[in-house]
Amino acid sequence: MNKIMKLTLAAATAALSAGVAHAESGNTLKEVQARGTLNCPGAIGSYLGFAEVDDKGNWKGLDIELCRAIATAIFGDPSKANIVPIDWAQRWPAVQSGDIDIVIKASGGTLSRDTELGLQFSNSYYLGTTKIMAHKELGLTSLKDADGGSVCLPAGTSIEQQVSSYLQRLGITMEIVPIQKDEEVQAAYFSGRCDTFAQWGPVLAIAASQSEAPDSHVLLPDVLAVEPEVMIVRQGDDNWVDIANWTLSALLFAEQEGITSANVDEMKANPKSTEVGKFLGATPGVGKGLGLSDDWAYNVIKNVGNYSEIFERSIGQDSPYKMPRDLTALWNAGGVLFPFVID
Repeated sequence: MNKIMKLTLAAATAALSAGVAHAESGNTLKEVQARGTLNCPGAIGSYLGFAEVDDKGNWKGLDIELCRAIATAIFGDPSKANIVPIDWAQRWPAVQSGDIDIVIKASGGTLSRDTELGLQFSNSYYLGTTKIMAHKELGLTSLKDADGGSVCLPAGTSIEQQVSSYLQRLGITMEIVPIQKDEEVQAAYFSGRCDTFAQWGPVLAIAASQSEAPDSHVLLPDVLAVEPEVMIVRQGDDNWVDIANWTLSALLFAEQEGITSANVDEMKANPKSTEVGKFLGATPGVGKGLGLSDDWAYNVIKNVGNYSEIFERSIGQDSPYKMPRDLTALWNAGGVLFPFVID
């Protein structure tokens, strides 16, 4: 090996070492560990299927489950997730100020949020389509028929821009009625304040199913946008977004490999592959680079379950909403989700 190659290798090794050291000392992780809780946003009221409070005052939903999964990765205990109720517009100042540690609140990854607000995104954990629901009695066959009508939507979200852009493409005009609280948006639509209601397709379907007259509403065929829902953190702490990404990947890898909360102990004792053994902490190495223990992924699956388990009990077949996985299925089941590689 010549001198130049030796110097290059030494520099690369030093850079790699520095990167690992940085990954192990993320400021957000240190702050969360020192506090003893992970602060995540809830909803003002309920966002059915994603963040809602049951009749005993307990938070539940897909977004809440993901927060608990990250809390478990850090502390080994899902109860270390602290849910802070905030409205949609508060998400960004709350994470930028440190009042919450990560935004897991049905939030899409957009250019302006990245480049103007200084935020950073995880991989997508849910792929949502923005749709329109209308009162069936209006006889609308598409949104173009609603020219001159009104549309209710949640304020402070990307849906308002999606609706505005779609109306421009159609060449029609509608009164846009942004409302802060989710229950108030739904109440305005169901009371007849608005002709139509713009939201995620799943949220609209859930809202209609919970209404007094489910058959009185129709989902129009228009698809206004396809939005990847992501976990969002402040820029500048790569270790923190790595922890979010790898926690999501752990949920997906476990589902892919058939590892559940019920069989995870057996899988750890008798791993079916080297990758599964490392993933569950039977052999060392899965935690050090993240600043976590080697049993962090095992703890997540043991206490929270894999992605399928949390999806089904939150909004899927084990919930009141019976939503299909659709595009949010694994890559090998007709969907778009996939885990990173365990090596």
